[in-house]
Amino acid sequence: MVKTRQMSKNKKAIWGWAMYDWANSAFATTVMAGFFPIFFKQYWSYGVDVNMSTARLGFGNAMASIVVAVMAPIFGAIADSGSVRKKFLIFFAYLGVLMTASLFLIEKGDWEWAIFLYVMGIIGFSGANIFYDSLLPSVADEGEIDYVSGLGFSMGYLGGGVLFLVNVLMTLMPEKFGLPDAGTAIRYAFVSVAFWWGFFTIFTILWVPEVQGKAAPSNGISFVVDGLKQFTETFKKIRHLKTVFLFLIAYWFYIDGVDTIIRMAVDYGMSIGFDSNDLIIALLITQFVGFPCALFFGKLGQMWSARKSIYIAIGIYVIVTLWGTMMTHKQEFYVLAIIIGMVQGGIQALSRSYYSRLIPKNRTAEFYGFYNMLGKFAAILGPVLIGIVGLIARHILMPPSPTAEQFVHVSRLASRWGIASILLLFMMGAILLFFVDEEKGKMEAARFES
Repeated sequence: MVKTRQMSKNKKAIWGWAMYDWANSAFATTVMAGFFPIFFKQYWSYGVDVNMSTARLGFGNAMASIVVAVMAPIFGAIADSGSVRKKFLIFFAYLGVLMTASLFLIEKGDWEWAIFLYVMGIIGFSGANIFYDSLLPSVADEGEIDYVSGLGFSMGYLGGGVLFLVNVLMTLMPEKFGLPDAGTAIRYAFVSVAFWWGFFTIFTILWVPEVQGKAAPSNGISFVVDGLKQFTETFKKIRHLKTVFLFLIAYWFYIDGVDTIIRMAVDYGMSIGFDSNDLIIALLITQFVGFPCALFFGKLGQMWSARKSIYIAIGIYVIVTLWGTMMTHKQEFYVLAIIIGMVQGGIQALSRSYYSRLIPKNRTAEFYGFYNMLGKFAAILGPVLIGIVGLIARHILMPPSPTAEQFVHVSRLASRWGIASILLLFMMGAILLFFVDEEKGKMEAARFES
């Protein structure tokens, strides 16, 4: 009887943990990947050429990534020192909720305010993920951690896809929802994301127990100081965790390519002349393909090898990127959406679970702070690469006094050069991952715990 109750409790914690992916993926899908790039280009950056609006969006993503990268390991250390991971998750999650809802208020042409709220929303989204990721080893045993990590991403694809479908219908048929036009529908879509994210986070709050550790300091200043001290000590010792360090660098490169495709795919499609509705349909395809495939990759990592499965995903991303630089028809974008959906959740889930095997079990929040820090520093590079390479390519290729037709052609060609630049990131990540030894990493982590 005791064993049955314990199993029931663990399952409830696992589902509570996975429900946060269901909750926050609405932001990743509807806002980051879907409607924000479209609305930013067509409404908030009204009248600006496509390469400049792409550069603005890329720099906005980079700005958010810098902030998250700087704060991630510090807040992770603070959370480990006081066992308040859930409290930090709640704070950042509802910061993101508030910022997302506030996008409704931004008027046409106010791209600066739009970028500000978007950046703050990403800070809330990414900050909460630091503590969400760090709770994974406490709800899943090592033997099931690949599957549980995949379950989280799978739930995210399904939940994000369901709301995104509703949001797409709102924009395609605004009159059916009592709305005057598609622009108003997109603004209400942002509000729906905030409500969805805030409501379903409640299940995580109620069902996932806080990991108990040493007592938190009695006052806020001591709390922060102790967290910073712990981070500093770990930073000094991390040079001895060579496997963790090597994996983080490899992850830094290849996940940048993944995140850049997530954030910039719609903007890129619009820049080379595709209709926004076609791009939104492609995103929907990715979401619903991603749901079963994230589960499949979780099982694949559990039964075969997480590292080998990550390699498969990287190889597919290289093919997708090459194809993306040459595509000319919307049907190709749909095919690429299917392929990306097959591997996107898998590479994210298996990277998260693989990393959990390499780190000390008593400092998971702090080390997931490093993990998220590297991921966000990488996400600075990709969008900036696309923006800068695109602008440079346009400057080089643009003839003097171009006709309107020449200007459009060169701008689209420059966008293709920009997207091609992320191939370097996938290749560097794959090369470095080759030298990561999981068994050596486990031994290094065990010594670090003692």
